[in-house]
Amino acid sequence: MQDMVKTLRPKTALRTPEDLIQAGLASEADRADLEKVATLYATAIPPAFQALIEHPDDPIGRQVIPDIREATALPHELTDPIGDDALSPVPGIVHRYEDRALLKPLLVCPLYCRFCFRREHVGPGGGLLDDAALERALDWLRTHPAIREVILTGGDPLMLAPRRLAHIIRSLSAMPHVETIRIHSRVPVASPERITPELLEAMETDRAMWVVAHINHARELTPAAVAAIRLILAQAIPVLSQSVLLRGVNDTREALEDLLRSLVRARIKPYYLHHLDAAPGTAHFHVPVEEGRALLASLRGKMTGLAWPTYVLDIPGGKGKVPLGPDYLLLEEPGKVLSPNLEKYSFT
Repeated sequence: MQDMVKTLRPKTALRTPEDLIQAGLASEADRADLEKVATLYATAIPPAFQALIEHPDDPIGRQVIPDIREATALPHELTDPIGDDALSPVPGIVHRYEDRALLKPLLVCPLYCRFCFRREHVGPGGGLLDDAALERALDWLRTHPAIREVILTGGDPLMLAPRRLAHIIRSLSAMPHVETIRIHSRVPVASPERITPELLEAMETDRAMWVVAHINHARELTPAAVAAIRLILAQAIPVLSQSVLLRGVNDTREALEDLLRSLVRARIKPYYLHHLDAAPGTAHFHVPVEEGRALLASLRGKMTGLAWPTYVLDIPGGKGKVPLGPDYLLLEEPGKVLSPNLEKYSFT
């Protein structure tokens, strides 16, 4: 039955309640709930992710199939949980830290994660900066010499046409003060076929270029995804990862360890493990901080340090990221630390 359901799935992204029902990822009984969520947030499940879903509540399905719980916002949840809007001096720019800035050239993604902290803004409507708005954003960067790093995000910058991406990269590369360009993307795992020679050529620069791939579960690292990542690496572009700690996706020791080890096998350095941002309707994904700290503590000393991410909380209101630990320095017992097996040792 499962094989038959998979063969019925179309070769294009699923976007509507009808698409989900026809693909066997929801039932007719779910239609009203799906339609209600569709009035709030966009849906897109590309073929690469469709093929990985074994059932709607598995670690892949949970990330991308709409859930009626999204329609209920709790009092602490915010439409702009990390303060992007308040820190945007011109459209397309977010300036939170002194030496770096975000450039958001579009608000389109290959898939729409159900826990996204920008879910109020992203969607098929595009949010594409037109030529004039893009030049205003680039001019802002040109006139702020304290900016050493520009992070392309969105939306997903690798959804841009190669010519437009090349224009942005060339413009940033011509700014003497910009030393590093970082691209945050879900494309390598969500739509690996987009990593074409033309797109790779558009990323060419004499500046330090990094790609940070958003990957939450080991199953996302399909052969096609790994091949796409190898193409990026072959351009002398290092690839890091960022993941979100999510209930029912990667919140067990086994799932988290499998993810981190799979990343390293694919030559991806785990960078950030994010505590969930409190966007509206995302409470069913929430994992308490202490549970996250305990998960990481359980892996310390049991896998290579190359696989160790920084567990971070983005403080609401645009206050920035803070590392959450776990801690091994015993502040209540000066001069003592915990070993990975939780024994106490003195040091000088």
